[in-house]
Amino acid sequence: MSIQWEGVFPALTTKFTTTDELDLPLFEKNLQAQIDAGVHGIILGGTLGESSVLTTDEKETLVKFAIEKTAGKIPVVLNIAEGSTKEALNQASLASKWGAKGLMLLPPMRYKTDHRETVTYFSTIAKHTDLPIMIYNNPVDYKTEVTLDMFEDLTSSINIGAIKESTRDVTNVTRTINRFGDRYKILCGVDTLAYEELCLGATGWVAGLVCAFPKETVAIYNLVKAGQQEAALKIYRWFMPLLELDIHPKLVQYIKLAETRAGLGSEIVRPPRLILEGEERERITKIIDDGIACRPIL
Repeated sequence: MSIQWEGVFPALTTKFTTTDELDLPLFEKNLQAQIDAGVHGIILGGTLGESSVLTTDEKETLVKFAIEKTAGKIPVVLNIAEGSTKEALNQASLASKWGAKGLMLLPPMRYKTDHRETVTYFSTIAKHTDLPIMIYNNPVDYKTEVTLDMFEDLTSSINIGAIKESTRDVTNVTRTINRFGDRYKILCGVDTLAYEELCLGATGWVAGLVCAFPKETVAIYNLVKAGQQEAALKIYRWFMPLLELDIHPKLVQYIKLAETRAGLGSEIVRPPRLILEGEERERITKIIDDGIACRPIL
């Protein structure tokens, strides 16, 4: 299965049991809800997937399990977020061996690479894998910006075909299209900017709150692409207080709580993250429950 890099790609959370093991039955429940809603692919091991605290064995289990359960209906993409080129190459090789159909790549972790180092990192990985690649451009959270000049240097890496646009500057969609035409597919990576970027020409949405509200997320995408912006905007405005949970340092805890309230997950996170408590939990729960109480009829 080739990846078109179009549509809604949930960045799925990783479900854990109370004994800190993978909760595959609960993961399957959420995955099925995504498939039923009509998502176009899934991403494992991203920020929401708590990639930094997953073992390689756990990643293998998740990828193989997801491939089995999706049964070829949608592509399974693995995120790579490593500190060294050597380990990133290893993860890319393993992803291919496990059956993943694509990769999402962050710049190197912990060290802020310059132009030459960033381009060399991405192009080296691209040269050593046949898998389609989406570059995750998120300088707000991960400090290294993948600039348009860097993407210019990466055009010769044919399998780098998409950008997860998370700079929080919507004008980057227009700048990228003006410079590269359709060379790169652009997927919005910030929930609170999805409507705007889809209207500006983004081809997809790497979504977070989709984990709890898959039908509404897919509906917004489908309506915008069908030219029904007003109908999409009505849902989007309802969704905004919930979408804002995606742009907080505790987005994992917040979105897992939303999944729980929506009946599609649990609050369990892997330390050092901790389950929300006290005033913070009450405040976030109210935002979620208020949204659920006036959920739009699709």
